[in-house]
Amino acid sequence: MTDAPKETLLFVDDEESILEVASEYFMAKGYHILTAENGRLAVDIIENEKIDCCFTDINMPEMDGLELAEYIRKVDNTIPVIIMTGYPSLDNTIRTLKNGVVDFLIKPVNLNQLEICVKRVLRERQLFIKNIFLTQEVEGKYRIETLNRELTYKVEELNTLNRIMTDFATIDSSFDLFKRVVDLSTELTHADEACFYVINEAIQRPVQVARSVAGGNGGPPKQSGRPPVSGEAGQGACSLDISQLVLDNCEEDKPLLIHENSNIKGIPEAIRSLMLVPLNIRKKVFGMLAVSSLNGDVRFSEKDLYYMSFMTNKAAYAIENVALYENIYENLLATLYAFVGAIEARDPYTEQHSNRVTRIAIALCRALGGSQEEQDILNVAGQLHDIGKIGIRDDILLKPGRLTDEEFRAIKEHPVIGANIVERLGLWDREKTIIKCHHERFDGKGYPDGLAGEQIPMLARILSVADVYDAIASDRAYRKRMEEAKILEIMYGGSGTQFDERVIDAFRSLYDQGVLKAINDATP
Repeated sequence: MTDAPKETLLFVDDEESILEVASEYFMAKGYHILTAENGRLAVDIIENEKIDCCFTDINMPEMDGLELAEYIRKVDNTIPVIIMTGYPSLDNTIRTLKNGVVDFLIKPVNLNQLEICVKRVLRERQLFIKNIFLTQEVEGKYRIETLNRELTYKVEELNTLNRIMTDFATIDSSFDLFKRVVDLSTELTHADEACFYVINEAIQRPVQVARSVAGGNGGPPKQSGRPPVSGEAGQGACSLDISQLVLDNCEEDKPLLIHENSNIKGIPEAIRSLMLVPLNIRKKVFGMLAVSSLNGDVRFSEKDLYYMSFMTNKAAYAIENVALYENIYENLLATLYAFVGAIEARDPYTEQHSNRVTRIAIALCRALGGSQEEQDILNVAGQLHDIGKIGIRDDILLKPGRLTDEEFRAIKEHPVIGANIVERLGLWDREKTIIKCHHERFDGKGYPDGLAGEQIPMLARILSVADVYDAIASDRAYRKRMEEAKILEIMYGGSGTQFDERVIDAFRSLYDQGVLKAINDATP
């Protein structure tokens, strides 16, 4: 017995490479494939061929994708139309919905996801056509009511999925995106609590960046936003510590559904039902959504898990699009600054240290004739220069007394940890190098690599001076602020050994002008 032939798919795009790739892939899957380079040619095909599904670009010569969708809707409204575009916009999304488009995909489209989309819309088309035939045949009240219930469920499901797609299509900052993920999670699943954690391999614990708590019985969220890091005290922290469970599930990289917690090892007793859903970017776990039911009768189902998985998938695409195509620094730095905020929240003595170091470094760079680009680089590297300290244990980082040799070796790892965190984003190579080198010494006795002189990037030499000055001019966990004379003795005495002489000359000039004092006074 041979397999029945699969459906006929029509791909319409003015990019020949897309037509070739799609044709080859779906023909290998057994589908009958037709292609057209614009809407006008597609109309000719539709008039002469039986089409089961149409994929079309928006911007094409002679007849664009929206005009083609309107034509298909008028000729045969059972043919599902799916828009593919590399330039998504809210206006186009609204216009596609008005033209009867069933899905809206953003290029580049993953072929596996494209196949899933094909199967889904064809399955829904079969249900739609079947409903028409059943209605026409009037096979009985019971059968019609059963079918209507199924279609109602499908409509509700489509409405939910369309809502998720619409919500994430219009968000333009990563913080708002994380916030929307947790808010929508509690709303759709009637959960008591939803938390989103950012995961980074250089840090051995998840960092909570957004949380939402239901208003009661699955009502609208009553609070959300960026709370303290997991394990800290504060109104925003998740009510139960599931950090280890989140880390374990990251290694599995699969959604986890606990319908009913019957004393399962590793899950707090207060959790009645739980879902953990990873968010992957470029095949690596970027974050983890944790959705919990703590009170009442809510128990999560596979349908809930499906919605959450669909949502994190769309959120991942949104994160990439925001980062790559719209506002890279604003969105990804917001996440990294959450790490810095977590560090400073752990150590009150270093509060605003990163801000002061950044402003001093930029002032030094400007005094040395640095370009605006170099100042922008220092603005990022300065804010993140101590981000690696999030990987240092509290008993070492906050130790009031002198560090042992072993503890100091642990502290010396923070530039490398910080560089690794930034490196995994694949965006700021120069900033990463400056973060790694900000504890190198001009005489080669620094760490982590013992670089000397011109081997150390100039911006790292500038940042080193700013970092040391603020460290000795501020209260620390192990000592009070040094006296002014001692501060200047250390800074000027380090010229040519610890510091680059040119940077110290600029430092001396700014100090004499009162610029450094003004920076310290202006930083809250």
